[in-house]
Amino acid sequence: MLGSQAPRKPRILCLHGFRTSGEILKKMIGKWPETVLQNFDFAFPDAPFPARGKSDIESLYDPPYYEWFQVNEVECLNFEECIAYIEDYMIKHGPFDGLLGFSQGGMLAAVIPWMQGEGVAFTKVPKIKFQIIISGFKLRELKSGPPKLLVNSFSTPMECPSLHLIGEKDFLKETGYILLKSFVNPFVIHHSMGHTIPKLDEKGLETMLKFIEIIQKMFQQDLQIASGPRAAL
Repeated sequence: MLGSQAPRKPRILCLHGFRTSGEILKKMIGKWPETVLQNFDFAFPDAPFPARGKSDIESLYDPPYYEWFQVNEVECLNFEECIAYIEDYMIKHGPFDGLLGFSQGGMLAAVIPWMQGEGVAFTKVPKIKFQIIISGFKLRELKSGPPKLLVNSFSTPMECPSLHLIGEKDFLKETGYILLKSFVNPFVIHHSMGHTIPKLDEKGLETMLKFIEIIQKMFQQDLQIASGPRAAL
């Protein structure tokens, strides 16, 4: 039809790991087959803070490297600044339908919809509809307590559809399983690798495509609802 546009794909905001970058995450996600990647539009921002120390991936990927926030045994630093930075990016470059996060970015991708649901952050952007969490974790207990935005985090189970990738050799494996308990009916892909974004084997790809099918149905329903009044004109 003349003047018609191709339907919009679900857009995913991708949050990279500690002391890596958006470009590095883009390369890592590029391992996945086109049958997965063709279903989404991805955005890969860099975190707000330049790396303040050595990166674990220096032998694999070139700098620059960035980090979202900093944590020590006592406190979490710059967390509120990080959240404000992400929300501002979503306002300027959105709308975004889903989140994908790896490691430190996975921790953020897991908790953002909770903060949004509680009304403590991300109130100026559309509701996040799904999450893909790779090597995700809950922020450990700190002597000063959690950041203000995370007080009582996951106090109610998350019903936002989620897919979790957990590696058998990942040093964050156990915390990844703890995180799973905070989600209602999560999809899970188990892989044999460590702290990385794995290629998808046959079983992993099957799980991923089932998750994508659910997301697409939900996305199309939302589009139909949004376009309903216009269609009646």
